[in-house]
Amino acid sequence: MTTCLANVLEDIPDQHQKKYPGKLPLLDFFAGSGLVSYALSRYFDLVWSNDVCPKKADVFRTNYPDKPFKLASIAGISGDDVPAAALSWASFPCQDLSLAGPAKGIRASRSGLVWEWLRVMDTMKQKPPLVVAENVIGLLSTHEGRHYAELHNALMSRGYRVGAIVLDAIHFVPQSRPRVFVIGVDVHAPRLREFESNGPNWLHPLAVIRAAAGVESFVWWNMPQPRNRAQNLSDIVDLTIPCHDAARSKKNLALIPLNHLLRLNECGLNVVPGYKRIRQGRQVLELRFDDVAGCLRTPGGGSSKQFLVIRCGSQWRTRLLTPREAAKLMGAPRGFILPTSANDAYRAMGDAVAVPVARYLAKSLLSKIAAVSYGHP
Repeated sequence: MTTCLANVLEDIPDQHQKKYPGKLPLLDFFAGSGLVSYALSRYFDLVWSNDVCPKKADVFRTNYPDKPFKLASIAGISGDDVPAAALSWASFPCQDLSLAGPAKGIRASRSGLVWEWLRVMDTMKQKPPLVVAENVIGLLSTHEGRHYAELHNALMSRGYRVGAIVLDAIHFVPQSRPRVFVIGVDVHAPRLREFESNGPNWLHPLAVIRAAAGVESFVWWNMPQPRNRAQNLSDIVDLTIPCHDAARSKKNLALIPLNHLLRLNECGLNVVPGYKRIRQGRQVLELRFDDVAGCLRTPGGGSSKQFLVIRCGSQWRTRLLTPREAAKLMGAPRGFILPTSANDAYRAMGDAVAVPVARYLAKSLLSKIAAVSYGHP
């Protein structure tokens, strides 16, 4: 079935169309610092958002003072308080699904808040025809895909056709940050066959394929591959920022494993990123040599902050990645206002979705599906 986008836009409910001409309404659950809302703003207009963290709420409201934001636990939100929308997005907490943690699962206290998201939509007067749940790769891989299967089946039981994809920020910015996007569309909405394939494609690494094998009616979403990114880490690091002094740099450099130290002196790079980790009972500073940053984290532990090893003449010095550099790695807009506290700024970025990833997903897939599903009988 072929549908003209212009005709669909004409069918958007009049009240919303008068306020937001040409765009579709968006709900942003677990909105954090607002990078998803910003990324999707070219194609969707935010009509409601929420988060429980006051510090993230401050970042959101500082950068988007005219956008609706409700500071509250999702557990206390009723569907009666949420307006109708074309897309409901939920970047629900990842702590219980992360491979770096105990992986308590999708029924645990934090990651289990995804069920509150579903409860809210169950009680809305009009169910959003398009939903996206975003999380870490552990959603697919922990406990042999059981957690993904629970979410997949829960969405199917609510009348959605469901599939998952993996998008890595490395396609757009010099940061390795793969994330899972579970996408569901109303079963009654017209199907756009060009956005589905008959089996795995570039969006479906092995973790997706294995998870798909454990569920029924998996949708293999498809969209064009992005162009190669334009920048490497070396292009965004500010070399005018002072490094640690010689003594502190020497202490950090002493933590580099011998094989990494040999590569450091031969790699030809001027900037090399790394994380401190515990290996065989001792702390080490592990580096990567592809001119790409490791996945940004929240500042919750001793190994959470990313280090830079920088060539200074004939010597190497160290320093931490700055909050502003972290913002660049997330694709945040140039004028994005960060908290004055470095830890709060790291948290605002490390717990977010990279802007160009969400924007590409909206441009290449979500906006097309939403256009034919919103307001459809």
